[in-house]
Amino acid sequence: MGRQEDADALDAELLKRPLPATAVRAMGAWLAGDGARYATGAGAHAVEYVPARWSGVEPWPGPFAERSHAGAATVTRAQAAAAVREAVEGSRWCEALVASYVWGQGRTGYGPHRLQEILAEPGAADVLAASGSALREEGAVAAYRVLYKRLRGLGPAFFTKFLYFLDLARDDPAALRALVLDQRVARVVRAHATRVGLESGLAAAPDAAAWTWSDGGWTPHRYGVYLRWAEAAAGQLASAGIGWPEASPDLLELALFDAVWDPAA
Repeated sequence: MGRQEDADALDAELLKRPLPATAVRAMGAWLAGDGARYATGAGAHAVEYVPARWSGVEPWPGPFAERSHAGAATVTRAQAAAAVREAVEGSRWCEALVASYVWGQGRTGYGPHRLQEILAEPGAADVLAASGSALREEGAVAAYRVLYKRLRGLGPAFFTKFLYFLDLARDDPAALRALVLDQRVARVVRAHATRVGLESGLAAAPDAAAWTWSDGGWTPHRYGVYLRWAEAAAGQLASAGIGWPEASPDLLELALFDAVWDPAA
């Protein structure tokens, strides 16, 4: 088989076998322990940021802490989603991006400069608005396609955060929920896909997984595979009797980001 055929075969196996028993046990133990605060979903997940470091960024989301505050502040996923909803209702698309970007960067020092460059890109607000329309009318993968390689400096790891909060803020979320896809999550899926492929007799699985689940630059097709896999895996967890909340693929994304399960172990 060729490279694409190997990748397609690996995707098919991955979607047939979302999570092994070891992953289900790990997720259950996490939800009963350190992850107990997420028993109803990922909304309580909070990150720290320093408002004063973002003093040069405009427009600033009103629900976020005042930038005169030099100390650390926190913002949860639920709060970021509320800020995005408020911005979008006023057609303030750049403000919506700021809310998702600040949450995504947390305390990272280089975030404000990068965000200012992204906001200065010609037509940035129009591109963001177009992605919102695509999300509403065609779904998460279509919205991803609008943003893919469109704004210099805004790659998938951060524009999927924008799409995630945009979808979370809607009254009618996409059939396949928009989720964050970043390097840490992709590496877990890569290790899992490799193992699934080898167990299924696909000798090319390691190369195919390394190619498809690379550290960045994922295509719209790859994002679609990720969303379908996450949806299936979250459904598996919800029916496993471990207390996993229904319709919460974003909680799975959080668990993968936090390295709750190591497929290579």
